[in-house]
Amino acid sequence: MTYLLLLIGFALLIKGADYFVEGSSKIAALLKVPPILVGLTIVAFGTSSPEATVSIIAAMEGNADVAVGNVIGSNIFNITFVVGITALLNPLKVENTTLQKEIPFTFLASVALFVLMGDMVLQNAEFNAITRTEGIILLLFFSVFMYYILEAARNNRNSTVQEEEVIIEKKWGKYILLTVGGLAAIIFGGDLVVNNSIKIAYSFGMSETLVGLTIVAVGTSLPELVTSITAAIKKQSEIALGNIVGSNIFNILFVLGAASVISPLPVDGKMFLDVILMLLLTILLFVFSRTKFQIAKSEGIILAVAYIVYMVFIIMRG
Repeated sequence: MTYLLLLIGFALLIKGADYFVEGSSKIAALLKVPPILVGLTIVAFGTSSPEATVSIIAAMEGNADVAVGNVIGSNIFNITFVVGITALLNPLKVENTTLQKEIPFTFLASVALFVLMGDMVLQNAEFNAITRTEGIILLLFFSVFMYYILEAARNNRNSTVQEEEVIIEKKWGKYILLTVGGLAAIIFGGDLVVNNSIKIAYSFGMSETLVGLTIVAVGTSLPELVTSITAAIKKQSEIALGNIVGSNIFNILFVLGAASVISPLPVDGKMFLDVILMLLLTILLFVFSRTKFQIAKSEGIILAVAYIVYMVFIIMRG
């Protein structure tokens, strides 16, 4: 039964992502919002809902290793495997604003997380943890990011042909239904995949940290993977990359911020190496993005292979 529910979860994720990308991109056209901003907001936040749900519930239940590992593992999965596989299908176009602002903001969020985790070194504390105060700091960073996104949306509304706008308006209800229905399927499907993956993982005797970094991280990132692949196939590459970058920012600033405000999150010392790797991979993504303002198929292969190597490493580490 566990494996059957897992397959149902995958099916909901795939079809839900298809509907969600189609509906949100059409709504963006109606609202005259550039596709990259849709990727950074509606799509990114929607596909990050499983991470938020899992990490907040894990924090409330005292499973800090799952909550923190979920976010760090998800972000590494997004930067490497999601970007890599998506670029293999269709080279990812990189907007100038993504290169100059969003990717650096992702790096800044990762640096902030690394600093806030280092209580033993910086404050001579007995253990490392993300406290409620530090959670509030992350949420403040998130509010700054949201202000930037809303201002960018306001200043970058583009004009559309009047006839096209009339056609879209006639289908307004349809696109809302597609978006909401797709998002519901993504969240419910992601929940099924995560819950049943955890059951399978625990049956093999994996630690909470390893479960958080692998099974839960990959499970909650499946919406990003499926949505980005779907966007790439539909030639909506701006949504694909914006979704990935926006999800990583959302995961660190909002998910960990909210989870730590609810309950302080002790941090396993092993995760410092994972955060350092996340920082290095963000720099690599920035470098790849500068090459002809796209992430080519060859660069996608490098990123996908990097994740496989990382998975082997953390499984051996235990």
